[in-house]
Amino acid sequence: MNPMKKQYFGTDGIRGEVGQFPIVPDFMTRLGYAAGKVLSKNAKAGQRCKVLIGKDTRISGYLLEAALEAGFAAAGVDVMLCGPMPTPGVAYLTKALRLSAGVVISASHNPYQDNGIKFFSANGDKLGDEFELAIEAELEKPMGCVSAQELGKAFRLDDAAGRYIEFCKSTFPGDLNLKGLKLVVDCANGAAYHTAPHVFHELGAEVISIGVNPDGKNINDGCGATAPAALIAKVKEVNADLGIALDGDADRLQMVDASGRLFNGDELLYVLAKDRLDRGHKLGGVIGTLMTNLAVENAIKDLGIGFERANVGDRYVLELLKQKGWIIGGEGSGHLLCLDQHSTGDGTIAALQVLAAMSQNKKSLAQLLEKVTIFPQVLLNVKIKSSYDWKSDETLKQQIAKVESDLKGIGRALIRASGTEPLLRVMIETQNGDVAMSAAKSIADLIPTA
Repeated sequence: MNPMKKQYFGTDGIRGEVGQFPIVPDFMTRLGYAAGKVLSKNAKAGQRCKVLIGKDTRISGYLLEAALEAGFAAAGVDVMLCGPMPTPGVAYLTKALRLSAGVVISASHNPYQDNGIKFFSANGDKLGDEFELAIEAELEKPMGCVSAQELGKAFRLDDAAGRYIEFCKSTFPGDLNLKGLKLVVDCANGAAYHTAPHVFHELGAEVISIGVNPDGKNINDGCGATAPAALIAKVKEVNADLGIALDGDADRLQMVDASGRLFNGDELLYVLAKDRLDRGHKLGGVIGTLMTNLAVENAIKDLGIGFERANVGDRYVLELLKQKGWIIGGEGSGHLLCLDQHSTGDGTIAALQVLAAMSQNKKSLAQLLEKVTIFPQVLLNVKIKSSYDWKSDETLKQQIAKVESDLKGIGRALIRASGTEPLLRVMIETQNGDVAMSAAKSIADLIPTA
């Protein structure tokens, strides 16, 4: 095994179907023990480690929470349980309560049959590769147990939701409120069902909530940021001013205006950046991903600041932000990072920042974005044989180069292999949708299919 290649951890923790390895009780107990051992090794002498475990609303959360708790206790680590809590809420509480680490049990926007685990460090960041590799090395060893006097205890954190609600509200400018706004908030039957509606209501908005009746199986099911049709319909039905959709673990955001127009993460990223500049903040630049729409990149550069692309995935956006010392970044799916407010992407806080921008400028979302016309994006997924090396296919390379030169200055081409399945993704973006489609086909037709 390549020592640097991770066996269990993917781009966003460990994820899979419940009941299939590794999302099984036995492995989770071992994972809790291994993580507890790594944390204890890195702790100051004589200091007990304490971790927070939060989860979304999947029925499997009970099972995985109990298994992890047993593993941590066996490693001599105390556990605090906060029940259903948005992923960014766990990051905040871990930092606020000065704990050693935070654990989130969630598979984010996936259906309820899946679940996953991700870790946050003491300062509320996603834990890096070194920590994940150290846990994996520990998992190779047999599981032990500390002596009875050293076992970990478990505590319930009673006011977790209230603390997190107050923290979200604190990111909204103190001289503004949401009075007179009618909002529909879709919590995807996920972790924010008992936090997000309160945040907007307590700041003065009239709130109509949907997706707030989790039953363990309906998370992300026809609701939330990955299925915005429910929100669009509700906004129109009740004549709301705006709709806010979060995903299952509430770290993503999509917004809808009164006409039913959907605004994705790319557009909201521009709104956040421009608002910061309007308020006199210094921004070196903004981080998007390989998929960020070219129109957004051009519009951000027109504001006189830099724009860089990270790999797809919010952890890569965060890494590049830190490297550059910048504060605003995000991706089209709605992971938006405002590092001047929080250490990780937070759908509720991102929505508040957009609402603040609207309130300060007395403009609607459409008005804030009138200078940005999103380019049509054509994405073709081509099934390939796992043995096919597309990077060394000369005919393909020539065609890609031809398309790139045709689109120079008016569009872009992006060819990338999927990280999770044998697919080659061909993405073309340009002002004219027909041109984009024919360019994408001219490349896709040359790829030998499986």
